[in-house]
This record gives sequence, C-alpha cells and structure tokens, in this order.
Amino acid sequence: VKNALVMRDELGELFIYDLAFRPDGSQLIVAAGNRVLVYDTADGTLIQPLKGHKDTVYCVAYAKDGKRFASGSADKSIIIWTSKLEGILKYTHNDSIQCVAYNPVTHQLASCSSGDFGLWSPEQKSVSKHKVSSKITCCGWTNDGQYLALGMMNGVVSIRNKNGEEKVKIERPGGSSSPIWSIAWNPSKDEHNDILAVADWGQRLSFYQLSGKQMGKDRQLNFDPCCVSFFSKGEYIVMGGSDKQASLYTKDGVRLGTIGEQSSWVWTCRVKPDSNYVVLGCQDGTIAFFQLIFSTVHGLYKDRYAYRDSMTDVIVQHLITEQKVRIKCRELVKKIAIYRSRLAIQLPEKILIYELHSDDSSDMHYRVKEKICKRFECNLLVVCSQHIILCQEKRLQCLSFTAVREKEWLMESLIRYIKVIGGPSGREGLLVGLKNGAILKIFVDNPFAITLLKQNTSVRCLDMSTSRSKLAVVDEHNTCLVYDINTKELLFQEPNANSVAWNTQCEDMLCFSGSGYLNIKASNFPVHQQKLQGFVVGYNGSKIFCLHVYSMAAVEVPQSAPMYQYLERRMFQEAYQIACLGVTDNDWKDLATEALEGLDFHTAKKAFIRVRDLRYLELINSIEERKKRGESNNQLFLADVYAYQGKFHEAAKLYRKTGHDSRALSMYTDLRMFEYECDFLGSADPKDTKLLMKKQADWAKNSKEPRAAADMYLTAGEHMKAIEIIGEHGWMDMLIDLARKLDKAEREPLSRCAVFFKKFNHHGYAAEIYNKMGDLKALVQLHVDARHWDEAFSLVEKHSQFRDDVYVPYAQWLAEHDRFEEAQRAFHKAGRQAEAVRVLEQLTHNAVVESRFNDASYYYWMLSMQCLDIARDNTEKKEEMLKKFHSFQHLAELYHVYHSVHRYMSEPFSSNMPEILFNISRFLFHNLTRDAPMGISKVDTLYALAKQSKLLGAYKVARHAFEKLQGLKIPSRYQDSMELSCLTVRSKPYRDSEDLIPMCYRCSTNNPLLNNQGNSCINCRQPFIYSASSYEVLPLVEFYLEDDISDEEAVSLIDLEVPRVQTNSSWQEMSSGGNISVTLQTLKKL
Repeated sequence: VKNALVMRDELGELFIYDLAFRPDGSQLIVAAGNRVLVYDTADGTLIQPLKGHKDTVYCVAYAKDGKRFASGSADKSIIIWTSKLEGILKYTHNDSIQCVAYNPVTHQLASCSSGDFGLWSPEQKSVSKHKVSSKITCCGWTNDGQYLALGMMNGVVSIRNKNGEEKVKIERPGGSSSPIWSIAWNPSKDEHNDILAVADWGQRLSFYQLSGKQMGKDRQLNFDPCCVSFFSKGEYIVMGGSDKQASLYTKDGVRLGTIGEQSSWVWTCRVKPDSNYVVLGCQDGTIAFFQLIFSTVHGLYKDRYAYRDSMTDVIVQHLITEQKVRIKCRELVKKIAIYRSRLAIQLPEKILIYELHSDDSSDMHYRVKEKICKRFECNLLVVCSQHIILCQEKRLQCLSFTAVREKEWLMESLIRYIKVIGGPSGREGLLVGLKNGAILKIFVDNPFAITLLKQNTSVRCLDMSTSRSKLAVVDEHNTCLVYDINTKELLFQEPNANSVAWNTQCEDMLCFSGSGYLNIKASNFPVHQQKLQGFVVGYNGSKIFCLHVYSMAAVEVPQSAPMYQYLERRMFQEAYQIACLGVTDNDWKDLATEALEGLDFHTAKKAFIRVRDLRYLELINSIEERKKRGESNNQLFLADVYAYQGKFHEAAKLYRKTGHDSRALSMYTDLRMFEYECDFLGSADPKDTKLLMKKQADWAKNSKEPRAAADMYLTAGEHMKAIEIIGEHGWMDMLIDLARKLDKAEREPLSRCAVFFKKFNHHGYAAEIYNKMGDLKALVQLHVDARHWDEAFSLVEKHSQFRDDVYVPYAQWLAEHDRFEEAQRAFHKAGRQAEAVRVLEQLTHNAVVESRFNDASYYYWMLSMQCLDIARDNTEKKEEMLKKFHSFQHLAELYHVYHSVHRYMSEPFSSNMPEILFNISRFLFHNLTRDAPMGISKVDTLYALAKQSKLLGAYKVARHAFEKLQGLKIPSRYQDSMELSCLTVRSKPYRDSEDLIPMCYRCSTNNPLLNNQGNSCINCRQPFIYSASSYEVLPLVEFYLEDDISDEEAVSLIDLEVPRVQTNSSWQEMSSGGNISVTLQTLKKL
C-alpha cells in the first residue's frame, strides 16, 4: 500500500476532536476548538468557520441525505446546521456533549452526553432523553437504522432500539479500566450480519454481531485507539491513536500498514465516501489528507493468473475456464509468483509454497508444500519447480524450498525484468533484463549468466518465442524490438509498445500493446491494430491475456488479419496454422477456397473439414482418387473446382481446353443453362434441339414450373410425361384437348388420360376416351366405379357378357347401403345363388335378433323359394334343396305365427281376437314339442295359450299350460300374474269348452285341443289345414287321383260348377226341463 499526502493544514493550538464528510464527499466538517470548520475537499480551501458554540466542539456528524449536519460541544448544546452552513436549531443536555450520530435511514439524530443521550428528529417537537449509568464516549447506528450502539467509559457497549430501550448489553473483560473509546458498524452490504468494531483503551480491537456474540478473538493493538473508521464498502478499517499514526487494517483486524505518521496523537480519522482518501485529525491541530494507492500484486503463468485480493487473500484464476479459487492467508500478501504447479506467496514474516493437488490441467486445488519462515526483502519474486528466486536490486538469489541459498548472481546493473522461460525441473531458465539494456539468460543450476544481447536502452519488458530463436524487447522509449537470438540481428521494430508477448502456439506471431491499441504482427507482415485498454501479459492461441487496472481478462482475438496476409502470398500451410489459433467460419471458408484454387488439396481438405462442407470434401476425395489412378491434369482438376465454385464459363473453357467437352455439356444441362449449352454446341441439329427441349422440360418440372414443362414435353413428343404433369395438377381442359388429338391407336396415353378423368370425377370425358378406344370392359368398370348403375345396366342389356361385372358390385353396393333385399335380388340376377342365399340368411338372422319376426318369416319364405329355384336348376342338389325348402317353409310359418304372440306379450293392446290368439298359441305349442327356433319363447307361447284358454273356457288346456310353465324360468314381470292365474284356474272345472274342440273333416273325429299328434288328426293322421288369418281348421281334405286322371283333368273337374241341390227345410221344436230348443232340419234332394 502506498500513500500520498494530498492536503495538510495546521491549526496551531486547536485540538481536532472530530471530522465528518458530507455523503457526496464535497465538504469536510472539522471540530476545532470552539468552532466548526468547513473545508472544500476538491482543493482543501476553508469555506467558512461556523461560530455558535461557547466552548470546545467535541463532535460533528452529517446526515445521510446531505441536507444537514450537527455539532456537539462542551457547552452542553447541540446545533443543527443546513448544508448551506446556516444554523436552524439548537438544544441542550445537562452535561457536555461527547458524540453525535445520524440515523442513516430515518435521519434521526442521537446526541450523547456524560449522563444521558437524546433522540431528535425533524418531526418531533421535543428531544426524548434517556439516562445512562456511565459516560458515553462514542455511538453509531446500524446500516438499517434500527439500532443504536453506545460505547461507555465503564467498558460496556449498550445496543438500543430507536426508542432508546436497551436490547443487548456487551460487557468487556477489562471493565472500567478499559473504556470503550471508538465503535463503528461495518457498512458492507455483502455481510449477512451487522458487524460492530469495538476499540478500547485496553489496546484491543474486537468484533461483535448485533446479538452481542463476539466474532473471532481480540486483536492486540499495542496502542490506545482513539478512532475507528470503515471504508465505504467495508473492506478496510482505518485506526489512529496514541501511536501517533494512522494504520490500515482489514475488515477482520489484520494490520496492513501505516497510512501516515504524525507528531501527536491521531484523535480522529475518516474515509472519504466511495474513495481511497483518508483524513486525519491530530491533537496538535494538524489535519492531514492522504490518498491510498493499492498496488497490484500478481503473477501469471500461461492460463493461470494469481492476484492479491483484500490485501490478505490470493485468488488463482484459470483464464480459459474462468474457474477461481481463493486462498486465505490472513496476513498482508507482499509478493506472488506462479509457475506450472507451483504457487509462492510472500507474507511479512514467511513465504508459503503451494502445489496443485493433481496433474490435471484444469485442477484448481492447491495445498501447502513448504513454509519458509523467514523475513525477506526483495523487489521481485520468482518460483520454479524446486526453487524460489529473490531479486534485490542487482542481486539474484536462488533458494531451495527449505530456505537454503544455492546460487547467487550479481548483475552489473539494476534488474528491471525477470521471467521463467521453462526447462527441466530443477534446471529452469530465467530471462533477465537490466536497466543498462543487457539481456541475460540464467539457468538455476548454473552459476554463470549467459548474455544474449545488449542494447543501448533500458529493458522494460521481455519475451522469448516458443522455439527460443527470437527475442522481443520493449525498451524505455516504448519501442518493441525483435531480435534473432542466434545472429543477434534486429529483425524489426515497432513504436508505441508498453508490453509484448509471443504466441505460445505459433512461432511467428507476437502481440504488443500501447497507446490504447493491441498490435498483432505475423512474420514480417504489417502490423494489424485494434483498440484495447491495458497491458498484454500473455498470448496463447487466439486468446490474449490483458491486465487492465486490477483485473485480468482473456480476450478472444480472431486471427483473421494475419491469416489473410499469408493467403495473399499463397502460403497456405502457414495460413492454416494461423487459422487453427482461432478465426471465424467465413475465414475458414476463404482459406479452404483459396487453397483449393491453389491446388493445395491437403490444406483445403483440412479447412473444409473444419467448416463441415461435405460437398467440397467429396470433390477433394474424388480428385485424390483420380490422382491415385494416375490422372495428373491439373487443368482438369481446376475446371472441376471452378464448376463447384459456380465459375461455369471458366470451367467450360478449361474442359474444352483439356478435351472434355462432354463434361461441359453435362454441367450446363445439370444447371439448366440451355442457352449456354446451345452456344457451346454451336449446332442446330433437330435431334439436338429435341434433346435439349426434353432436358429443358425436365428442368422446368424440377424447378416447379409444371405448365411450361408440360408444353415442352408435348413439343418434344413426350406425351406420357406431359399427361402425368397435366393430370397431377388437374388441368382437365388441357387434358381433354390432348386426348382428343391423340390417335385411338395410342392406347397407353389415352388410358392414362382416362385414369386422370376418373380421379377428378370427369366420368363423361373418361367414357368418351373408352368409347374412342373401344374398351367396353373399361367403360363398364367406369360406370360401376362411378355408381352410374343405369348406364351400366343399359350396357349389360346390349352386352350380356358383362352381367357379372355389373350385378355383383351392384349387389355389394346395395348390401353396403343396408338395402339387403335388393342386394339379394341383384345376386340372384347375377346368378350368384350362394351369395343370394347368404344375404338372405344374414337378413333372417338379423331380423330374429332384432325381434322382427314378421320380417324373419318373410325372409325364410324367400329362402325356401331360393332353395326351390336351386333344386329346379341343379339336379345334384335337388334333394338337399327340397329338404331345406320344407324346413324354411316351416320356419317361415312359425315366425309368422309367433309375431302375433310376441306382439300380444310385449304390447299393451292387441288387435287379434282371443279365438285367434288361442288358435295361434295352440298351433305354436304343437310345433314346439322339441327345441324352439332361435328367438321364439316357449314361456310367451304357453302363457298366451294359458290366458286365452282361461278366457275362452278351455280350463283343462289352461291348467296344462300353467303346469308346463312351472318347469320353465319365468321372467319376473310375469311371476305374480302367472301365479294368480294358476290359482284361479284351479277353481274352474277340469274340462274344455266343446265349442273349441276341432273336428277332422276327413274322418269326422273330434280331436282334443292338446293333441299328442301335433297338428294332425288322432284317428286318421290327416294333417290339419289352417286358415292363414284365424288359424281355424279349414274343411279341406287331402285326396289322391286315380291313375287314369291327369293333373290337368283334376283341375278342370275341380273348377266345374257345383250341381244345385233341392232342400226342404222345417223347424222342429223340442222342450226339456223347461228349456225350449228349435232345430232346422234340411232334406236334400238331387
């Protein structure tokens, strides 16, 4: 730390008790004698002395908002002054005022005297005062203005809230023998807790949290402290006292150095807000104003930069990865050196040697390797793998890590610069520059220095190239000079340089900084400049390490300019090496292109790999393969390169020059440059013209100009390609014009036209095309696909061979649209009997499942008719079909009958008379002696029969039906009514009404209502013939014809008129048991 005395004023006999800065730093308020002095900090002039106190002024304080300040005096009064130096308020205490402090948030003023303290704010009319047990010597508010700390003569620190109530009491070990003389809160916003620094006349400095908990141990001062003041950001402390000097400490109390020595006690000190200026007030009336200059202590090796932070810490920064590690030394760091895995830190009484934890290049974990506990005074410090080098004016000393001095070199002049340039462990080389211009190389294991060269001007900065063949020197005149070490020849020199560095990855590149510019020089090319503030300290690849003020930054600098300098001289290999250090993608492309045109395929290939240009890589690979096969015509290779680059005319000229006209033609064709192709051919052959037209049409198609392509294809005679384009875009007008122009013999183009007409639903045009071609089958299929059935049927009438082609899809279409009956008829018409039967079976099944029993009856009847037709046409299946015929007829009759029963059971009302329902139920019952067909319910049948029997007086039948129902599962909805009916029927006589008993018209036998023979006579086995409406037995008798009577004769006989019969009728009256009956007797006479 360096200091510079900026201002000094001596006030003679006046005692300087206190100082205060205005928050913006423009004014300094001084408590001197019984006056308040106001200074301008810009030039140190006294603005005005303020008179208002009658006795010595002990304290001053400025409000945080800068609008007012206060002064306290031994005359027991407080005066409030405005920033315009006008007194606006005065109030008093009972004792002399010892200290004042403004709240940083509410601007409340705390004034402390020997016996009490008061709290005043502009909003209050009076001052609230609070008694204390001891004299208050100092006070201070926390950063948030919530608490006030009071330091007292009895060694106690009392922390009060804004109302003056004590919240925390800190009792120091020394008690009244160690009075608290100064306190200060750390103003840092980074601290999580409020930290209070306490200095007492027990010569100790301590730190406390707001809770009263001490932080760390007491710091011994060896003097009586009179004042403590923090820097604005809280990183440092300034203290003064009986040692007659102001000292700088860290925020943790580590002494860093002396700011300024005085001839009397330093009674007060303050830090100017937001600056490094410190003002001191002394017992003898001296006011001293110092500027603190914090020098940079740092070290650099390649991409690792170590620097001092907060004076006691060392931060090692990896400039590439931006990783940082902090090493806390807790003492003043004086020197830093870094080399490879070693880090040396010089402290006041020792040197610490650190090493990396591992060999990983990104490792940032350092551990202590050695400690040299000895005090050293040196100008420069250098560390090697096994040694440290101390520079003392003209002397260099080499010490081992155990503090053994191994070598010593005495130079002829002052050492201005020293740098480790590498080497084996324990034998590293040092580059040393002297004030007299000599430049030497020293090896740590060699006692003799080697003089590399000597120049007339003093050395300021040095660096050696990676191959150790060139040396760059910056002299005292800010000139950068580059020498060849072997020949001692000055290669070149550049002005305006303050530091220089060689690129560690490229032998011929260096950079130097100066006058606000960064200069990059490659080989012997002109310098490339760009703006940059700071000093260049390293150059690695494309990164330049620059130190600006106190910070080190890695600046990414594209190496474009030197790369292009090499390209201009067609030095492709060197340009590639520069590009590898870091250039933009466009620079890589330029390098690749230039190398390719220069036929340096190896460099071009590597450059194109960088930009991932597969197209050019394929070209280079193909050229390399051709070279392996023996091709060596560079003109032809260059023509291919030009073609890839878009320089088509140059490529065509080279192709013609090398005798490869076909390649030029292919190139123009691929590029659709047909006019240039014609010019290149120089021919008007119709074949060539047609070929070009086809190529041009292909190009138009690929370039999404379909109409132009179609016209060109038509002109070239490529009808199919034209039709494809026209059809894909739906240009029907153009397509029909083309189709009508085509000859009917061109069947393939016509067929393709018809396909597109069908696709876009222009069936009329398609039909026209098929008629033109005479393709009737395709025409029929067109009508079928378009569902134009009428046109299809009319064609079938004329050409029956297409019957199946029409009716089968028609039937399928009907079936798909739920028109099954029509579908069945269509299948029948198409002669697809099996399909017709299958459709009817499916219809029947669906009807039964959906309880449409009338429809099921009808479908079964139709099935029977289908089976009859099949039996008539197919003698092989006649027996089988007749059997099915009878089966389907029987099922049709059963479902027809059950339809009425089902409606009666499921609907609330029935349109059938009870006699009809009775006959139907009885008919069904006689036919359900075995398994019932699907969908027909025995329960419904028996229950209907029982109900109608009971209603008509057939009680015997009813009871029989109810008994049958007992063995079946009865639905719950019928259960109650069925049980009731079953009970009530038992109260009826066990007989049936004679009016219901059927008679056989063949043998005149009365048959029981429930017949074991089913629907046949029990006597003659004659089947009953039932009425289709009422299901009463009809008076019909089956008879057989004599052998000599034919069927036709029998029919004619049946159709003859019945002969008339004479009848005599008479009524006969009979009486029996009081009943009279009248009978009509008829006598027939033929």
